[in-house]
Amino acid sequence: MGDVVATVKIMPDDVDVDLEKVKAEIEKSLPEGTELHKIEDEPIAFGLVALKVMFVVTDGEGGTEEAEQKLAGIDGVKTVEVLDVRRLI
Repeated sequence: MGDVVATVKIMPDDVDVDLEKVKAEIEKSLPEGTELHKIEDEPIAFGLVALKVMFVVTDGEGGTEEAEQKLAGIDGVKTVEVLDVRRLI
């Protein structure tokens, strides 16, 4: 098995959600063995900003599912959507 890099889009509940707090929680919430690569802000509309999160995880059973569930459980997060998953060479 190798590693994969996954990109997920995290949508906040509201424009008033403290994104810095959410970013800090993302760093703490990722499961063991998952390496955070980067977090980028993505302006959506009318002051709403999504977060694009890239992380590296072992390509195994369940893939990114555990990380998705943990990210979805963060206070202030409305949705977590997988945008891309690629195998690292």
